[in-house]
Formats: sequence, structure tokens, C-alpha cells
Amino acid sequence: MNALRNTVQLIGRLGQDPEIVSFPDGNKLAKFSMATDDSYKAKDGTKVERTYWHNVVVKGGLVDVVEKYVAKGKEIAIAGKLTNRSWDDKDGKKQYMTEIHCNGLLLLGGK
Repeated sequence: MNALRNTVQLIGRLGQDPEIVSFPDGNKLAKFSMATDDSYKAKDGTKVERTYWHNVVVKGGLVDVVEKYVAKGKEIAIAGKLTNRSWDDKDGKKQYMTEIHCNGLLLLGGK
């Protein structure tokens, strides 16, 4: 069961082109937001659609794939794990962010 702990798999579309960050040691990092959709029927029978936005971080060799083939609107499948981080903003207020650290990526059809 340990293999199932903190595992995330999503299929969605990119909301923007990936941001590629290069470091002095030659390593790179890719960051992008990804949208997934969900729908349900409300009590009155109307269909309610929702969009969820996810922050994704990619490291290692997958950054090259993201850099070459992934762009705004592209549909992809990702696998990874949830991470949380926090920082103090310019006003000293604590900010929190949940991210998916991607360790697997599949390019799907679409744009």
C-alpha cells in the first residue's frame, strides 16, 4: 500500500505556456497551471460544471519534454505527488501553496 500513498494522477489542459527556469548548474525546472473539469447535477436538475486549477512542477529529464512539446491548451496526463510550501509575502503575511511534483507525463490529443 505504500506505493499508493501521496499519489496523484490527472488529465487536463494547460492554462498557460510552461515557465522554464534555468539554474547556473545547468538544471532546469518547469512550472505550469493545469485545469481539470468536473460536473454534477444540482438539486433542481441543472448541470453544474466546475474547473479546478492545479500548480504543477516538473524536474529532471521531463523538463525537456515539457519545453519542446507542451503549451497552453495542450491536453496532458500527469502522475506525481502533492507537496505544500509556505513563505512570507512582502507584507509579512504567511502564504501557502499546494503543488503537484510531476514524475510522469503523457502527451494526449487535442491542441
